[in-house]
Amino acid sequence: MKRLIYIFTLTLVLVSCGSRSGYFSFEGRLLNLNQGEFYVYSTDGVFDGVDTIKVEGGRFAFETPCKENGTIVIVFPNFSEQPVFAEPGKSATIKGDASHLKEIEVDGTDENKLMNAFRQQIAKASPPEVTKYAELFIKNNPRSLASVYVLRKYFVTAKDIDFKKTEQLANAIYKAQPKNGSIARLLRYLNTAQKCAVGAKLPSFTAKDINDKSVSTADLRGKVAVVFTWADWHFDSRNMRERLNRMKKEYGNKLAVLGISIDASKQKCRRMLQNDSIGVINVCDQMMFESPLMERFSFTGIGENVMFNAQGRVVERNLKPNDIESKLRILLN
Repeated sequence: MKRLIYIFTLTLVLVSCGSRSGYFSFEGRLLNLNQGEFYVYSTDGVFDGVDTIKVEGGRFAFETPCKENGTIVIVFPNFSEQPVFAEPGKSATIKGDASHLKEIEVDGTDENKLMNAFRQQIAKASPPEVTKYAELFIKNNPRSLASVYVLRKYFVTAKDIDFKKTEQLANAIYKAQPKNGSIARLLRYLNTAQKCAVGAKLPSFTAKDINDKSVSTADLRGKVAVVFTWADWHFDSRNMRERLNRMKKEYGNKLAVLGISIDASKQKCRRMLQNDSIGVINVCDQMMFESPLMERFSFTGIGENVMFNAQGRVVERNLKPNDIESKLRILLN
């Protein structure tokens, strides 16, 4: 009861006067969802780590310190994601149906309204049309924070990334937002990403695994290898980890697997993996998206992967979980 009173009171405050100075908040209600829990994280440092949002009576609320504009990502129970663009002293409202999460609307700021319009535009579009609309959206809205999200989602993490076009779009955003650290980091990534593109050599690296054992390039050299990013609350990456665990158990020393955990706590990661004893290497340096390994393997987010053949050359990037096993079996057999 106290929790419901709190949510109701917070909702009234948000609706009547927005968020507190130096904070950003959002509140919402989803039909066909009574109770549950959402994960929430930021791709550009609005806050560190991963937080949770409790849903009671279909209602939820969240508030965080916010010093500058940024992106917050909500991970729903079915592991689909919804970006919410934050601004200091502002608030947003979220409404929709839990059975139609792609149709959710976020209101309260111009950035979120802009993203609503884009999502409605691509709702029934084919993949080539989505890419076309995404490119046009970025060109028409280079000053928008939403364009950074669209660039990352539809170009930077594409399986067959078009580096030339992606760099052109990134530079257009950077020209309009020269003080945006997020797009600056993406440009640095693009400048080095081709070093780990298809055909590139296995990069050198050193790190400590979750048990503080030293790992390096030597642990992958001479074997078919997969390096991937994951988080236990991210469905696709968790599915990928489970599939790769099975493949490692089946092929043993012929296959090397390195998982980079995007988690703020090594201790928590260690607990999650305490029953794994199949030789998969997992690293959690607690630096999340700023991990040196992210840049070394040209990763920008969760659920990305790169596959090497036994000669140490990149053969695939960002395969879907369903395609991981089939491609590995070709290389291993």
